[in-house]
Amino acid sequence: MRIPFVAGNWKMHGSKAMIQDHLGQFTQKAQSLNNVQIAICPPSLYVGTVQSLLASSDVKVGVQNVCDQAGFGAFTGEISVDMLSDLMISYAIVGHSERRAIYDETDAQIADKVAVLLASNITPILCVGETLAERETDRTEQVVKTQLDAVINKVGVEAFKNIVIAYEPVWAIGTGKTATPDQAQTVHAFIRHQLAQHNADVANAVIIQYGGSVKPDNAETLFAQPDIDGGLIGGASLNPNDFFAICKAAAQSCLK
Repeated sequence: MRIPFVAGNWKMHGSKAMIQDHLGQFTQKAQSLNNVQIAICPPSLYVGTVQSLLASSDVKVGVQNVCDQAGFGAFTGEISVDMLSDLMISYAIVGHSERRAIYDETDAQIADKVAVLLASNITPILCVGETLAERETDRTEQVVKTQLDAVINKVGVEAFKNIVIAYEPVWAIGTGKTATPDQAQTVHAFIRHQLAQHNADVANAVIIQYGGSVKPDNAETLFAQPDIDGGLIGGASLNPNDFFAICKAAAQSCLK
């Protein structure tokens, strides 16, 4: 059975005061949860603060990006995977639609990032998803397949034993719009099918999160779908009560 996984992507939000208040409330409630894995991905400047506050918790810490070059060097502003290893970071988000759209990251660069993370035993959270224009022109599957294939061609399908996939329809991120449970399930099933064409065991085991305006009032129905294994949560992860409710819904989905 796949254990649901919920990760909070704080994006470019946070302060020391906010983090202390947020995690103080959240971790106290999260102690009651079973059958769900949880991670927080704060802005990199606050990783140390978050790690300190989560030291006695089972909640893991991730980052929102990583350099596609391993080691150290003249890459101003970048974060090396070796630095993440030094800090014992568990997860790194790669390929988020904001990185693809705003910073022009390519499928090839994202595949390189996945490769350097795997080489350092850090779990990539690989984001895939289509824009509204791509959905409206029936290109969702084509787009998602291309994004997946870039990684499969780089690291092989066996590597997905150590990769989390997050399906995030770009048109539903931060817009208040959410894919219906059926729409989300259809794409999740497609992703699993694409992997199954290479290796059925890997496909059955891989965690596929949903991301895109997940809230407490829609989390339960989304996570009840057979191929949705939790969520990559943006705005709602900034509210400790909302984030706890979403994590609780994921934990309860283990009974599906």
